[in-house]
Amino acid sequence: MISVCLATYNGEKYLEEQLASILPQLGSDDELIISDDGSTDETLAIIERYADQDQRIKFFTGPGQGVIANFAFAINQSQEEYIFLADQDDVWLPEKVQTTLDYFQTHPEIELVISDLVIVNEQLEVIEPSYFDYRNVKLGFFHNIVKNKYIGAGMAFRSSLKIRILPIPSKVPMHDMWIGLIAAYRNKSALITQPLTLYRRHDNNASEINTKASFFQQLKWRCAISYVLFKRIFFHA
Repeated sequence: MISVCLATYNGEKYLEEQLASILPQLGSDDELIISDDGSTDETLAIIERYADQDQRIKFFTGPGQGVIANFAFAINQSQEEYIFLADQDDVWLPEKVQTTLDYFQTHPEIELVISDLVIVNEQLEVIEPSYFDYRNVKLGFFHNIVKNKYIGAGMAFRSSLKIRILPIPSKVPMHDMWIGLIAAYRNKSALITQPLTLYRRHDNNASEINTKASFFQQLKWRCAISYVLFKRIFFHA
């Protein structure tokens, strides 16, 4: 029923804690897809140790082209009905999977959900109790093109959305923005206001809460993603 897509790269410091939070929530027929993008630390050893003990873990060597391509590759390997995205340095709260599945089952029209997160530091101490409140998260296509609030660490979607998501264009700013906007255009996304993830912030995060990119760089990104989005939407209309 569930495919968890976890993209890794030099994640030895926090990976075991994340794996320990995900695996107990999965059923015997679920899968944890791990795509590694060329780690040079102990990440591979950690993955191999867990995979030897748990057949639900499916390990792949990623494309080596960065975090967006790595997540796209992992999503492409998924086989189950519901796809969850996972970052290597976060921690899932124990009720995350069941709460998300319950929402999908009671809202059959919804293709994608984003659940709230608690922003924490390296020691999992609370920085902000609600990512949604801190970032003023709202649904909406044009709203999130102008200022993206969609976050992959809280994201899950139905496998039927894969045909619209993949391939993820190389020029988009981040995979979660692309996926969120694809669902938002169809008005089939929803927010779960209950925090279900400890969203860890540290010096080596692959993403930023508040971008440091210049105005012109952000404008360039918005133009690029708008162009490829409307091409994809038109093609799949």
